[in-house]
Amino acid sequence: MREILGRRRRLLSRRGDEGPDLIGAALAFAAGWQWPVLPGVAADPQDGSRCACRDPECTVPGAHPFDPGLLAATTDARMVRWWWTNRPTAPIVLATGGKAPCAVSLPALPAARALAALDRRGMRLGPVVASPSRWAILVKPYSLEQLGELLYAQDFVPGSLRFHGEGGYLALPPSVTAQGEIRWERAPLPGSASPWVPDVEAVVDAVVDALTRTGVSAPEM
Repeated sequence: MREILGRRRRLLSRRGDEGPDLIGAALAFAAGWQWPVLPGVAADPQDGSRCACRDPECTVPGAHPFDPGLLAATTDARMVRWWWTNRPTAPIVLATGGKAPCAVSLPALPAARALAALDRRGMRLGPVVASPSRWAILVKPYSLEQLGELLYAQDFVPGSLRFHGEGGYLALPPSVTAQGEIRWERAPLPGSASPWVPDVEAVVDAVVDALTRTGVSAPEM
């Protein structure tokens, strides 16, 4: 455990020309924070802008489970080490829900504006994961019933919001996908415990309010 805790401080680090320390990050997530992870499909080695799954309509190229499937996600350090020893460049995919965080995501530009609006209001946020196209705010686990009731209570919910709950997934830093690098927009604070994340109710209420009241428009994507 001492080795894994020490690596938490290097989640954003790169090892020279070897690229990001994916195995170190995956071990920190799984064995340190008890977040179940598995290797993603990665980008097509011959066309880095496409997904290796070969689906021409893939919506998250290089950033989703494929082989193994999502149900294989684990917190077992030995399995994680074996996966990334054999697939050292594979993206790290978090299986959201259960005991792991869920997430609320929206397109990058309105996300940046919404987070700035929330900061001005003093809204406390936990880690925020950013890809070139979308940002995801990590939240506490929620059920589909809880989410349904929350959305029903809203007067308006932007169609660009996406919800990564039970049975969902999210690529984590420092993965590199066909869409580009996954990074922390708001990095977890270093420490021995799993990062604090807010309730989904607080995030959805605040994000919807910020998107509508501040005139921030989010495209339907």
